[in-house]
Amino acid sequence: MYTTLISAAQLQALRASGTLCMVFDCSFDLSQPDAGPAMYAQSHIPGAVYAHLDSALSAKGERAHTGTMSGGRHPLPARETFAQWLSAVGFENTMQAVVYDRQGVNYCGRLWWMLKWLGHDAVAVLDGGFAAWVAEGGALEANLPPAPAHHPQRTPFALSDPKARLVGAEAVLRQLGRAGQTIVDARVTPRFKGEIEPLDPVAGHIPGALNRPFSLNLTPEGFFKPATVLRAEWDAMLGPCPAQSVVHQCGSGVSAIPNLLAMEIACLPGSTLFAGSWSEWCSDPARPVATG
Repeated sequence: MYTTLISAAQLQALRASGTLCMVFDCSFDLSQPDAGPAMYAQSHIPGAVYAHLDSALSAKGERAHTGTMSGGRHPLPARETFAQWLSAVGFENTMQAVVYDRQGVNYCGRLWWMLKWLGHDAVAVLDGGFAAWVAEGGALEANLPPAPAHHPQRTPFALSDPKARLVGAEAVLRQLGRAGQTIVDARVTPRFKGEIEPLDPVAGHIPGALNRPFSLNLTPEGFFKPATVLRAEWDAMLGPCPAQSVVHQCGSGVSAIPNLLAMEIACLPGSTLFAGSWSEWCSDPARPVATG
């Protein structure tokens, strides 16, 4: 079972072994929502299911389903809603899931985390993404993403206890400035400092947050750095703060996941996701904002 990363060679071997496995293509572009499906249609790993960030991995207009636990630009769907989507595409609890994208784990990490949130541990990110699969000589196919089909012969995906932790904006606010909460912001530094803000109405960051752009976890070739390197970097940033105190956030709860995954790879488990992130935080003018 793969629970964090899987290499292109390991995925090829896994598929050749006949192991029950479903691959998900999560390629996306925030500025062009139709670009992800177009990338998928042009070329993808054979049999991969396309998971659209806006429609499959988010619940636009459905905040009532998850209450105050997830708002912002990409609110999480209810666990039951996402389980229904998984069942519709034929995913079962007995399967290994592998997720990838073409954007440096910026989007596929969301599906990795969501499966953990539903209680499914057998999910791994394809290290190096689609480019690594191509470089390894992996097979490719091209077609438009099909509409989810009903699979009556398969067992519906069943929820179990979450293996991932989630926190809402009000809980973050209550713990602000107190020991036991260490906020880590995954956005690029100019956005963190409030020098630019291309997506949200307010620039800046949550007071006291640390900044680690998610791309720092990757090599120039797009692979995750070795676990020992990640451990040293995270230890240096967190100092005495325990991993369990870390709350990950970004703009809308998506690009924070590579930071969370990097901590898991570095044997620093137990951190939490603030899924609403900056887009939810800054939507309430009563919440404090820092710059610089």
